[in-house]
Amino acid sequence: MERLVRSCYKQGGYVFAKKAEEIGREYGVARIARLASNENPDPPSALAVTAAKKALLASNRYPDERGDVLTQALRTCYGNYSFVIGAGMDGIIETLIRTLVEPGEAVAIATPTFSFYGLAAMAQAAHVTTVPRHVKDFSIDTKRLIHAGKTAKITVLCSPNNPTGNATPADDVGEVLEGIEGVLFLDNAYVEFSDYDYLPLMKTYDNLVIGRTFSKVHSLAGLRIGYAFAPAWLVPYYERARTPFAVNSVSAAAAAAALLDPDHPERYIAQVKRWGKRFADEVKYPILPSDANFVMVDVSPHTGDQMVEHLARRGVIVRSCRSFGGLPDHYIRVSIGEDWENELFVQAINSI
Repeated sequence: MERLVRSCYKQGGYVFAKKAEEIGREYGVARIARLASNENPDPPSALAVTAAKKALLASNRYPDERGDVLTQALRTCYGNYSFVIGAGMDGIIETLIRTLVEPGEAVAIATPTFSFYGLAAMAQAAHVTTVPRHVKDFSIDTKRLIHAGKTAKITVLCSPNNPTGNATPADDVGEVLEGIEGVLFLDNAYVEFSDYDYLPLMKTYDNLVIGRTFSKVHSLAGLRIGYAFAPAWLVPYYERARTPFAVNSVSAAAAAAALLDPDHPERYIAQVKRWGKRFADEVKYPILPSDANFVMVDVSPHTGDQMVEHLARRGVIVRSCRSFGGLPDHYIRVSIGEDWENELFVQAINSI
């Protein structure tokens, strides 16, 4: 019966880092530094936990299909924008592509970047056009991205970019918006760690969707909840395409409450800025400038996979960048975690 599986799923798929339990069993390490998945090492805000527990008591009922409580909380926090929500940033990406892209139509993606954009477009039978970034500093090739966006229903740009960590200036994003014919999906999953603000562009361009997530600064990765600033014209069509009840009531309640605790993300943002500087100063391998809660490290002459293995033996899990198409195979991505995790990473990589 395997002949029934679509050809695009016969191989490939999203690449996950090894679990801490696997590393611990394999190498006999009791305490593992988990620096592979760009997670916030702190538990969620107490306000989010309390709201989640209360919502759990009513989980015998389906959640609000429109997520009104969360969208109202987002407006209170950010202002009078139009919002859509999804099961993580992945859910936003999938639904946006499903809303706009017919089979065979083009999706343009600035690469190297998060692989799920291409996987989601492939699932919709879209034609994926990759637009390589500049090799020297991984900045976008604005002219080439605009050229590809002329024929694409959706152009995808991640800023700050995963895995390279660099952000695209707002003026360059505006130039892309002026030049393309379709929608620009701007993935801002890591924007809180940067000094960039793209929201003013929403007031000028009706072809911009800015995706964000509660997984990073708000410590809600396990609840899978994302949201996007969207032009008003898009919202009703997105809602028709969205999987019914995709965002559960516990996640929505926790996310709405997390917005009431600005001190929680600020603590981790300060941790990221402090350790980002220490990594750059103390790690002997070259580290690229980063506007995110991770850094990309050039570990040549090792390959990314080799360095992942070396560090795993020392109790540190990081991400090889081999699966990010368009990158040379000598980079790793390292999240900024707790102090002891970061210190162990610095010690471990400098011993290799």
